[in-house]
Amino acid sequence: MQSRYAQKGFIHPRLQHISLSIAPGSQAQIRAFYGKLLGLQEKPVPASLADKGLVWFAAGIGEMELHFVPDTLLQRPEESRHFCLEVNDLASYKKAVEEAGYTTFEGSPIPNRPRFFCLDPAGNRLEFTTILNDYNNA
Repeated sequence: MQSRYAQKGFIHPRLQHISLSIAPGSQAQIRAFYGKLLGLQEKPVPASLADKGLVWFAAGIGEMELHFVPDTLLQRPEESRHFCLEVNDLASYKKAVEEAGYTTFEGSPIPNRPRFFCLDPAGNRLEFTTILNDYNNA
């Protein structure tokens, strides 16, 4: 049986979701950060997973999602693994994140990709960027 994406002609693997650990009981903080502060739309979790305390958000076209899973093993803030959100107005997101009390920090510059990083309430690292042009043409 082909997936609906294969039926539309997509032949390469595509990213469908990213799962990140959160501390048990921190769902309200995650909803406040990703839903209220960043404006992502929360998605219902399948009924078969409802008892696990999961929080899901839509994060792009074609059912791309962020999944937050209660876990006792959390990312350490010094780790570099992260995911990136492309936004239209980088300065307004940076201002909103800082005004909400989160520390932002810079990474190594990438041509045509201004960016900044922060840690979410669970310590997961996020990158925010605006893609101005191809970085290879800089």
